[in-house]
Amino acid sequence: MSLFDLDGKVAVVTGSSRGIGRAIVERMAEHGAKVVVSSRKPEPCQEVTDAINAKFGKDRATTIPANISSKDQLAHLVDQTMRAFGRIDVLVCNAASNPHYGPMNTITDDQLNKTLSNNIVSNHWLIGMVAPQMIARRDGSIIIVSSVGGLRGSPILGAYCISKAADFQLARNLAVEFGPHNVRINCIAPGLIRTDFARALWENPDNLKRSTSRTPLARIGEPDEIAGAAILLASRAGTFITGQTIVVDGGNTIT
Repeated sequence: MSLFDLDGKVAVVTGSSRGIGRAIVERMAEHGAKVVVSSRKPEPCQEVTDAINAKFGKDRATTIPANISSKDQLAHLVDQTMRAFGRIDVLVCNAASNPHYGPMNTITDDQLNKTLSNNIVSNHWLIGMVAPQMIARRDGSIIIVSSVGGLRGSPILGAYCISKAADFQLARNLAVEFGPHNVRINCIAPGLIRTDFARALWENPDNLKRSTSRTPLARIGEPDEIAGAAILLASRAGTFITGQTIVVDGGNTIT
């Protein structure tokens, strides 16, 4: 059996209708997992689900829409997954919000609250809903897709960076709580990745040049390169990793 085999596992991935989340559900399905595709809008989710099922076989993927800002919708996501598959082996908290670009003194209260709630509190809610059955089974992997923004300051992404730094600590705290029950929780911290979510940071040629000029690999990343780290953390290959943050940024933060 491959160290990276996910056969028989059930994975729930939020924000998985596009970008990094889509790459993660597609690659987890490729490695044998049954996957739940989830984001706010059902139609884009169903498109991903249909593509996975067409490629890997009927019932490999299912769509369960959920808005991460709603605790009730997250509970519905968990309940429907348990009804469909009977368990959750892997949870990937990938969905996030960034409604504000600019200095901290220009962010509105609503924008600040949305950033902190969607990027920290919703992860806390969803993990709290999923972890008990993992603990009872003494097996599970939880992954938070954070950001290298949590490792440095920013003149335009301050609240987002604060929220992503908090995710690192959320993983560390819960790793201590869940570790005795053989449930692992880790973060992935992507650098600049070619997604719609980060389009404002890479579509402008000047911004792209500034970013890649100080990146040892001299390019931005692709969603599949984050999916690879998620496969590691979800599989037997990662069973002695918990409470950690894996930085996937082409070396940008070392320069």
